[in-house]
Amino acid sequence: MAPLRRDGDSLAAGTGDPTPGYAPLTWGDRVAAALPPDPAYQNTGTIGATLGRTLANQVDGLLAFEPDLVHIACGANDLWRPEPDFGIVEGNLRRLFTIAASTGAQLATFTLGRAFTVPRFPDFPDRVRMLNKLTRAIAAEHGAVVIDMWDHPVNDRPELISADGIHFAGVGQAVLAAEVVRALAGLVPGAAGAAV
Repeated sequence: MAPLRRDGDSLAAGTGDPTPGYAPLTWGDRVAAALPPDPAYQNTGTIGATLGRTLANQVDGLLAFEPDLVHIACGANDLWRPEPDFGIVEGNLRRLFTIAASTGAQLATFTLGRAFTVPRFPDFPDRVRMLNKLTRAIAAEHGAVVIDMWDHPVNDRPELISADGIHFAGVGQAVLAAEVVRALAGLVPGAAGAAV
């Protein structure tokens, strides 16, 4: 398997609490394990990374790695500002996708689920919807695979979110991995029929 890389924030990193009955693996580790033979794999997801920080700190490594598959999960931390500037978010997200696409790699991304809520920002669902809209549009410009988690049935599971209220627990990691593998089937060698 050719090189696989994940870039972005804590969602890329796979941060989250364990769920009884589920292996303590991040969604990305599950995906990498489902793509035989073992891929060269890097996960550069960083807790708290904004789009700006991802561009500043992860791009050089991305280009040096020469990946064949890049999963971008970034932008959620930009929503935590009192008033997010979606013009800046769009510009940075477009720049990140453009740089990743310049490697010639197959790109993939996912939208945020509706289960993510932040009580101190009553408009957080609207912020997520806007980020998801930008993600879908920019991903389409680059032929990226989009795993749409906004209205996925897993959002209704009561144990989905970790204690911090903002990351998928183990069950969410497992479902997300399964959806990523399903979406990559036919595009990435070994993805079709892979079990997660």
